[in-house]
Amino acid sequence: MEGKIEVVKQHTLKGHRDCVYTLAGSGVAQRFFSGAGDGMVVTWDLNDPENGELIAKLPNSVYALTYHHASGQLVAGHNYEGIHLLDWENKKETGSLQLTKAAIFDLQQSGDFVYVGTGDGTILKVHVASLTIVARHQASDKSARTISLNPVNGDVAVGYSDDSIRIYDSALQLKHEWKAHGKSVFTVRYTSDGHFLLSGARDARLKMWDVQARYAQAAEVVAHMYAINHLDFSPDNKHFVTCSMDKSLKVWSMEELKLLKVIDRSRHAGHGTSVNKVLWTHHHNLLLSASDDRTISVWNIIF
Repeated sequence: MEGKIEVVKQHTLKGHRDCVYTLAGSGVAQRFFSGAGDGMVVTWDLNDPENGELIAKLPNSVYALTYHHASGQLVAGHNYEGIHLLDWENKKETGSLQLTKAAIFDLQQSGDFVYVGTGDGTILKVHVASLTIVARHQASDKSARTISLNPVNGDVAVGYSDDSIRIYDSALQLKHEWKAHGKSVFTVRYTSDGHFLLSGARDARLKMWDVQARYAQAAEVVAHMYAINHLDFSPDNKHFVTCSMDKSLKVWSMEELKLLKVIDRSRHAGHGTSVNKVLWTHHHNLLLSASDDRTISVWNIIF
């Protein structure tokens, strides 16, 4: 199967002066955003990828971004400060909300709201237009690292640094919790049909949980050498990609949970340090990866 996938590195996007921690899509397939340890939030156009535009320069690291579809604004998680609403087209801030003195690890938008996961273990639901907190829950004093929203029933899955995954309803009432990994859970993602939840952790293991069977474990793979930082699905949902502290990206088949391709430095001029975030775009199926090496790579994955 390995030979059936061709990987072409199309671009290396430079401009950030520190580790690139996060990527976010937008309302159009070719546009995406990046945030980094240098506090810079940048917009990129895959039709003109070499020319990123600076939207905002924040004083602290940006670990999390999400494009809020209802308002067309970009929400940036600003470590130790809170969230900032950015009118990215006019490059100006339209509002901010002090939430926590901790890091903000993840942001996920849904309708009029954005869900926030913080370093002190709190999950918050914020109404974007009014910048008000409508719900919050702290189930752990360890970091809430990653959030995924079930596209079918609206459940909110959160992975924590206490090795657990917790499931909330949309009002942040706790429904279910379990110890999911041997170390911090860094990424959780629901499948597009809402039937399964995938998780990756510092223990380098990839796990699949059956939502309809009260999140019974359905599969487990030792997927990387070191921590799995993030994963994302292909536009057709037939494949997904994981990225790791081991500097590699791996492409998997969704149906069989089978490894199809390893993208690394030796084989494909991949990243030289930890790969922090992936975004599989609808723009010609291009895959993006962001790294501690301060660059974003643009990959063409040809099946």
